[in-house]
Amino acid sequence: MLGSFAGSSSHEEEEEEPSVPPNVYLHQQQITPPRTSLGSPPIHMRQLLISCAELISRSDLSAAHRLIAILSSNSTPYGDSTERLVHQFTKALSLRLNRYGAATTSAALFMIPNNPTAGSTSNFGSSDDHALIQSSYLSLNQITPFIRFCQLTANQAILEAMEGQQAIHILDLDIMHGVQWPPLMQAMAERYPPPTLRITGTGDDLDILRRTGDRLAKFAHSLGLRFQFHPLIILPNEDPISITSSILLLPDETLAVNCVHYLHRLLKNRDRLHLFLHRLKAMGPRVVTVAEREANHNHPIFQQRFVEALDHYAAVFDSLEATLPPNSRERLAVEQIWFGREIKDIVAAEGENRRERHERFRSWEVMLRSSAFSNVQLSPFALSQAKLLLRLHYPSEGYQLHILNGAFFLGWQNQPLFSVSAWH
Repeated sequence: MLGSFAGSSSHEEEEEEPSVPPNVYLHQQQITPPRTSLGSPPIHMRQLLISCAELISRSDLSAAHRLIAILSSNSTPYGDSTERLVHQFTKALSLRLNRYGAATTSAALFMIPNNPTAGSTSNFGSSDDHALIQSSYLSLNQITPFIRFCQLTANQAILEAMEGQQAIHILDLDIMHGVQWPPLMQAMAERYPPPTLRITGTGDDLDILRRTGDRLAKFAHSLGLRFQFHPLIILPNEDPISITSSILLLPDETLAVNCVHYLHRLLKNRDRLHLFLHRLKAMGPRVVTVAEREANHNHPIFQQRFVEALDHYAAVFDSLEATLPPNSRERLAVEQIWFGREIKDIVAAEGENRRERHERFRSWEVMLRSSAFSNVQLSPFALSQAKLLLRLHYPSEGYQLHILNGAFFLGWQNQPLFSVSAWH
């Protein structure tokens, strides 16, 4: 089973649309030595960014413009990790500053590079930009351990919770391209007798959901696994309560709910989130898996949110610097499109426009326990699989795994970045 989890996800990724550049792992032969940085940019650049954020908060716009000019001249998307980080945060601060200027629409807060290797931009929302975001997600899944760590650990928790169950229903909140599920399907197909598997996958793009379902069905057929897929459209501003009322659970099915990088989007309305969690609990799931960023990007005070984001993404960019070659086009695209979009959202957007509302595990622990959930201890086998993932695919001494209150934490150097936990 260990081999299934560590290696079979590549089978699914070869079929993904849009495609990921081939032979990403060949770059691992060019890996640079781990950096000794503590996950923060040099103190003077970090302080300049923080000072600029403070100036914008005080509406000292002329001084903020001068600082942004200095920061822009000392950063580039093609330099070292500090220069690239400063570049992304300077762009986000510039967008926030422009909110106080003339005629900036809210859509401008979500502009992303039209071509990751060029300087042009286009408004997020076009079909080309949507394809770029989807492609950058698949690249992120290839070149970093973050998504794989979360999905791998969640899969193992689901597998162990479903031991002996013959009809399994997984509700995957925001299934994306479904890259999480082929390893779990393969592990289930190896059981005797193999269970039936039904996945309800949510998303806001019906075409992507249908293609995801077709790929998963094809893979299940190749394994001889009885499988059904149901797409469930959930629009960005739709009340999440509608999800729980749209799920039909058959009498003999055992339910698992997968919340990987999803719940933070619901934090704009805590009352509705609490009600959503209570409704999930009422559905009687055998296990609920939760993966989130280990960062507080939802602080109501902008300056504190800014510093928290700066330290979090400094560690992320440092990890990419240590595990990918300097000329990696995949890293450039992931930093500018995927992480760049997140940074702009956290820094430049406010109110209802802000989507990336990450909070730390201790906040999720309180919310889940208050909704009558109990923590499920993740197994030693799940920990050994996560260690193997890092050792095989992302060889660097900088990645660290920790266990606290039954949850797993993946970090870079001394900075925790992601948490995974299981609940029932």
